[in-house]
Amino acid sequence: MKIRLLLAAAGLALAACTTTEVQQPGAKPDLKEAASLNTQLGIDYMRSGQMELALEKLKRAVDQDPDLAVAHSTLALVYQRKGDTQLAEEHYREALDLNKNDPGTLNNFGVFLCGQGKIEDAEEAFLKAAKSTDNTVPADAWANAGVCVRRDKKNPGRSEEYFRQALALNPRHSNALAQMALVSFDRKDYLRARAFLSRYEAVTKPAPEMLAMGARNERLLGDLSAARSYERRLRADYPDAQATYDFFKSGKP
Repeated sequence: MKIRLLLAAAGLALAACTTTEVQQPGAKPDLKEAASLNTQLGIDYMRSGQMELALEKLKRAVDQDPDLAVAHSTLALVYQRKGDTQLAEEHYREALDLNKNDPGTLNNFGVFLCGQGKIEDAEEAFLKAAKSTDNTVPADAWANAGVCVRRDKKNPGRSEEYFRQALALNPRHSNALAQMALVSFDRKDYLRARAFLSRYEAVTKPAPEMLAMGARNERLLGDLSAARSYERRLRADYPDAQATYDFFKSGKP
């Protein structure tokens, strides 16, 4: 299951496009307002997948107001998606220099660092995001910390602790439920895996990896009817998914 990025939210007091105020001749332009407007445009372009236009607007925004943290954090996201890791990291760090406790930036920086294999640094960023008093969705950051730490394989107990923190805040957190099912399956605790998978299925449409795990889990529990049900759903819902191909290629749990 993937670690979740948080889409940038502008949080900007933007001037209405229909304003009738006329700038006096010779007056200096309000660069901070212009930077806010360009940041909002950049966010909108990024959300619609128009990365080059987003990049243009966001670069202009940080030129107009180098202290606008949201412009740097959104620019970091765009560079991250374009695969420019050096510039992405530079702008994440600039955004955090300006607003060190912003939970969205901390979470997204954690995703970036985890993708670079910097597990400990990513974990630190996720935990700061999770504990930030400004975070309205701390369960996401706790779950992200667990996913990242679980990749390290050194301390599986710590990842489970983070998933439980997420579930304590939101018992219906789909990612944390899926991860607990996978952790239980890896530990050969198949009844527990079944229970977490059932809770996961109650809150969201299962991802192909989870249906494949469900099929394997039920075979190991000896319930072939339930296993075949998962297999049918895997074929019907995700005929072209890599998880489907891998499952039926192996043919065994």
